[in-house]
Amino acid sequence: MSLINTAVKPFKAEAFHNGKFITVTEEDLKGKWAVFVFYPADFTFVCPTELGDVADHYSELQNLGVEVYSVSTDTHFTHKAWHDASDTIKKIQYPMLGDPTGTLARNFDVMIEEEGLALRGTFIVDPDGIIKTVEVNDLGIGRSAKDLIRKVQAAQHVRANPNQACPASWKAGEEALTPSLDLVGKI
Repeated sequence: MSLINTAVKPFKAEAFHNGKFITVTEEDLKGKWAVFVFYPADFTFVCPTELGDVADHYSELQNLGVEVYSVSTDTHFTHKAWHDASDTIKKIQYPMLGDPTGTLARNFDVMIEEEGLALRGTFIVDPDGIIKTVEVNDLGIGRSAKDLIRKVQAAQHVRANPNQACPASWKAGEEALTPSLDLVGKI
């Protein structure tokens, strides 16, 4: 079963955010867009490139009304240690959620049970707490923050214009499609 158009399940997680430990729950998602970026583990190889890429584009996401939550099965203490040790991770201004029990990874169906790690999963959640996009990659395949921004903009466009659809490679400002009988076979 797909997670598309399902509600984020209740959760409570400790996070490292802007030099402090905070608690994040599903209630924090209400009324704004959210992106969950799951990754296997701190102090690894592909993970810092992805999280650094998102950090480099964080202000763009914030301007779109989006809060980003990175999640791994490490603890919030490990996130702080990684933040303190890595120049790339020091750039992160979004909450880094600890998921040592794997609850969030299981809720989002990205848990690798035999390893206790999460797959590379990216989820865009609308202001009602409903999952609108799901991207799950194998461990060796990194993601792109620029494409994430494009997908957020498409999800926001479709929410604001429910009679429209965004075609492949659509970018904000471009014409969207208005599905109708007249459009069938004309694309």
